[in-house]
Amino acid sequence: LGGAGGGKKSANPFEAAKKGAAAKKTEGGGDAGGPTIDASTFMAPSTTALSPYLKFGCVSARTFYHELRAVLDSPELKGKHSQPPESLEGQIMWREFYYLSAAGTPNYDRMEGNRICRQIPWTWDKERLAAWEEGRTGFPWIDACMAQLKAEGWMHHLARHAVACFLTRGDLFVHWEAGAKVFDRDLVDADWAVNNGNWMWLSCSCFFYQYFRVYGPVSFGKKYDKEGAFIRHYLPVLKDMPAKYIYEPWTAPMDVQKKAKCVVGVDYPQPMVDHAIVSKECIEKLAAAYKQHNEGGGGSGTKRKADK
Repeated sequence: LGGAGGGKKSANPFEAAKKGAAAKKTEGGGDAGGPTIDASTFMAPSTTALSPYLKFGCVSARTFYHELRAVLDSPELKGKHSQPPESLEGQIMWREFYYLSAAGTPNYDRMEGNRICRQIPWTWDKERLAAWEEGRTGFPWIDACMAQLKAEGWMHHLARHAVACFLTRGDLFVHWEAGAKVFDRDLVDADWAVNNGNWMWLSCSCFFYQYFRVYGPVSFGKKYDKEGAFIRHYLPVLKDMPAKYIYEPWTAPMDVQKKAKCVVGVDYPQPMVDHAIVSKECIEKLAAAYKQHNEGGGGSGTKRKADK
């Protein structure tokens, strides 16, 4: 939260509220509730970084809310800041939304027996899960995000969205419960209610149902970081790959790969799936599950087992 030593004053977490006043539009035309997103945004928290303190009870959610309201209602900002749900105030509300949902939902952290969760025939493919968890998918943006999680215990919320979508409805069709357990173990700010709620959201199991809107494992990261600075930082093996190929190194000519000292299939994995194909297959599976749900035959979902 800012250097406490050397006489340096700690950062004011409410500066994020002021930054939100200059928010710009991001993907989908929505308001990001913060400054322009670029590679640096994904490398270090650009918001308050208070989520772990809220999770562990070091900071009172009520105190935080009322202190924030005091800032938002000040003459300096009144009427000139972003609004919920994208704003900082909105993020506190989302936390309470998930806490309320969790408190009133038995089996909230699983699909079976969860009355608000769509019953979808996810797989428990151990090999796919391990490749995702260990950053061996062959998609540099996804692997860099997972490398950051393993090294730092943190990811930007958009990175969390991308890897969660990739594991579940976007590409691998692996159960969201498996991904939630990895986040719960590795994230410094892992919060049971928020984590499981977000995984249901990102897998289109609950709260969000536009399953045809997929985070592309190539296009999404490229939108914010065309040069691949984030990838080069967390995947040093690709540091010398030209920007033209950094998100899809398998498309680089062999002489380019050799010059970059990164031969795909030797120094870095081949992509484990063809996104163009599997994403369509995932959409078809979700469409079938939704149809069954709408017809009243959602069932109790697949039982937990390891399969392929």
